[in-house]
Amino acid sequence: MAPPRAGRATDRQPRMQHATPDLNTPTGDAIATTTCYMCACRCGIRVHLKDGKVRYIDGNPAHPVNRGVICAKGSAGIKQHYSPARLSKPLLRVGERGAGEFREIEWDEALDLAARWLGDIRRRNPDELAFFTGRDQSQALTGWWAQQFGTVNYAAHGGFCSVNMAAAGLYTLGGSFWEFGEPDWELTRYLMLWGVAEDHDSNPIKLGLGKLKARGAKIVAINPVRSGYGAIADEWVPINPGTDGLLAGALIHELLRTDRIDLDYLVRYTNAHHLVIRAPGAADDGLFARDAEGHPLCAVREGGTLRHARADLPDIAPQVVGEYTLADGRSAVPAFQLLAERYLAADYAPDRVAERCGVAATTIRRLAAELAQAAFDHDLRLEQAWTDTHGRVHADMPCRPVAMHAMRGISAHANGFHTCRSLHVLQMLLGAIDVPGSFRYQPPFPKPVPPPNRPGRSRKDNGVLDAAPLGFVHGPDDLLVDADGKPRRIDKAFSWEHPFAAHGMLQSVIRNAWAGDPYRIDTLLLFMANMGWNSAMNVGQTRAMLTDRDPATGEYRIPHVIYADAYASETVALADLVLPDTTYLERHDCISLLDRPISDADAASDAIRRPVVAPDRDVRPFQDVLLDLGARLGLPGMTHEDGTPRYPRGFAQYMVEHERAPGIGLLAGWRGANGDKHGVGEPNPAQLERYAAHDCYWHHAVPAAGRYYKMANRDYLDWARTMGFVGSTAPVVIELYSEKLQRFRLAAQGHGAIQPPARERARIARFFDPLPFWYADTDLAPVPAAAAETYPLAAVTQRPMFMYHAWGSQNAWLRQIAARNFLYLHPSTAALHGVADGDWIWLASPLARIRVQARLHAGTAPGTVWTWNAIGKRRGAWKLAGDAPESRDGFLLNHLIDELLPSRADGYRYANADPVTGQAAWFDLRVRIEADPAPRQAGHRVETAPLRRTA
Repeated sequence: MAPPRAGRATDRQPRMQHATPDLNTPTGDAIATTTCYMCACRCGIRVHLKDGKVRYIDGNPAHPVNRGVICAKGSAGIKQHYSPARLSKPLLRVGERGAGEFREIEWDEALDLAARWLGDIRRRNPDELAFFTGRDQSQALTGWWAQQFGTVNYAAHGGFCSVNMAAAGLYTLGGSFWEFGEPDWELTRYLMLWGVAEDHDSNPIKLGLGKLKARGAKIVAINPVRSGYGAIADEWVPINPGTDGLLAGALIHELLRTDRIDLDYLVRYTNAHHLVIRAPGAADDGLFARDAEGHPLCAVREGGTLRHARADLPDIAPQVVGEYTLADGRSAVPAFQLLAERYLAADYAPDRVAERCGVAATTIRRLAAELAQAAFDHDLRLEQAWTDTHGRVHADMPCRPVAMHAMRGISAHANGFHTCRSLHVLQMLLGAIDVPGSFRYQPPFPKPVPPPNRPGRSRKDNGVLDAAPLGFVHGPDDLLVDADGKPRRIDKAFSWEHPFAAHGMLQSVIRNAWAGDPYRIDTLLLFMANMGWNSAMNVGQTRAMLTDRDPATGEYRIPHVIYADAYASETVALADLVLPDTTYLERHDCISLLDRPISDADAASDAIRRPVVAPDRDVRPFQDVLLDLGARLGLPGMTHEDGTPRYPRGFAQYMVEHERAPGIGLLAGWRGANGDKHGVGEPNPAQLERYAAHDCYWHHAVPAAGRYYKMANRDYLDWARTMGFVGSTAPVVIELYSEKLQRFRLAAQGHGAIQPPARERARIARFFDPLPFWYADTDLAPVPAAAAETYPLAAVTQRPMFMYHAWGSQNAWLRQIAARNFLYLHPSTAALHGVADGDWIWLASPLARIRVQARLHAGTAPGTVWTWNAIGKRRGAWKLAGDAPESRDGFLLNHLIDELLPSRADGYRYANADPVTGQAAWFDLRVRIEADPAPRQAGHRVETAPLRRTA
């Protein structure tokens, strides 16, 4: 008889007996709904509890964001909550900074000490406090707190992440990709993904992509790396990093060359037809021609007669090309003419850009043709009547079923602002912004271009800033500069160096504070910003700066560092005072429409988190701590006139009672004394109970007639005004041509009362072009021009779906998916450099070099290397074992990224950032591969240069 197969039951090998599982026994004895915190999706979750302990987390089927879907990160929230890395008590440093030597203290001692440090600062000079927060999702509170304290030195995570994308959208169309807009998942037939990360907004995107795949829509992924969403795309376009704007320009070139554009859309909804004055050297050069009341003008031809008319009137047929003479003799051309002149030039022709982009000219021409075909070669209409802002009734809504979505991949470059503007121009030409099938605004957007809130510049008599520290600069007079034009903020945001830095510049604060450039600070207050590790460029020297002492005094150059976090991250050891935060299951949070909304295109939404378990450690929610500190300091917004705390019950009380304007609070649902108002209404004492009863979210539908053309839809804008989203029902004009950018260029050319210092003039004049353009200037390159050829490879990171920033990569369940990272490169790149699969090699930049293990990956663009971000850990951090793979073999590319650009001829070093927005340009990294004498010997190492003693 033949021997039995291995693993097959026989008479000699009896079947293993299993107990019959009881599939009907509940996981726990209670279920509490709340909002996930494991990434930026902010999905609805159900937390299953037993005896007051978390047993299981799944998705909430009723929640509009994820509709029950949950990802690995979300389900692993139980391990985040019970992480061994959780902090458990306030800590006061007793040893040298960086040694990790602390003593536990009580909260009253910790808060008294913090209040003493901060109180001294506020009495002396509030700007000596730099308050910088990480991916905290609480900026509506933290920014307001900084305003009450009176410091201009507040910033959030966005300047290190994606401010280029947000600013470009808000300065162009009054919304932006990702959190302020989305593709029309129901109707689009062609979707282009530009540099989209896998960790952001993952469940909604996965749900949407599933709809597209089921419907047979085409998905094109433009990315140097094929992973995640790119892996399921119908076509992957492996582009060279930093050239997305050049590819977009080539697509614009082709659409213009073949006359495949939507001129009606351009005239109705953009400023393409507005006349731009052509008067080189004059103070009004590049500005719009206007009538005596300030209305922009256009040229119209009626019956063979040419005349000028208001460009904002309905039912006109304006000219979009040609040169025209104004009544006063000045020359002017339509903005579209200037766009056509730029992009029809040979510089953007597919044959010219193909090699630089790494995309064949035939592919570029085909993609342009496919975009046009998807947009125009159909007669699809949505049978929905609507009324525009001029009162005209439209019987239906024509479709443009081509959509685009973009994320960090286009943003984290020195040319990212103009790259994103180029994508928006591409959408305009296709008529594909907020029409059926295209990119769609999410309420409370669109806003005016740009939004009206400007950054705070001066303090009132009570020490409070006149506006929040972050905002939108409308002109040179909004900049935070002194009488000599020098930066007033420690990070140099909103200065002539980076005027549109709408999120601040997280990556610059430590370097500038250490160097005293532009001045010294007293206290660095950080909240969930791991700036001693993965939220730093130039990690080694950043850590050295935080521990460096002033030779003249023997004191630390940054005297006080207060750090709040829930976990023992790498930055904890670099703090003087550690304030332990709760986990997200132990506190209230607010996902506010004033902050980072969770709306979809068809409804406004906000949400709360609520405590579903009680802390088992001596920790407090940082939001409560901030309000407590504010009361101890006597900050106006946090105390009554008699000095007693205004919010003694903490953040939950603040969420309900605080108003930014009459009737406008952090939460839009169930307002009014009886909870019967939405959007605008007086505070409702029972508001949180109403949210809790509704699974912790509020979802308010946009009227059916207002769901598209929101920028010029009376039905939408009337509704938005009643909700408090906009102050006016005037249409939002999409800006193909940016007059605000041109005003900065004119200031650099010597016009206006406020002008940049001499050093900044050429830089402003070049980069504040009113039309988007692509550039790769050598003075913005992180490698000196003389050494460029010695660093031939582009290096980028990707975020995996299963982790999100640093806090997920210490999670026991998620570590089982990947506990270390590799350097991935295309086989042809490996062969060129003599690298075999699995070799340990050195990856070097002008700043440092790191020893990493290489893996061959055909889904990588030749000439590019990449790795997963935030997996590498410093030994001893996060309570990981001493031989944990994350620290033994894992690594960060951040060690190789300089936070400063090479010295200019005058010796000055600008931030390694976009000159328009200050966005950290960490995807511009250039590296080379160096052989290791023992390529099969494992082990990661870092070699960095000594701390530079000058800025």
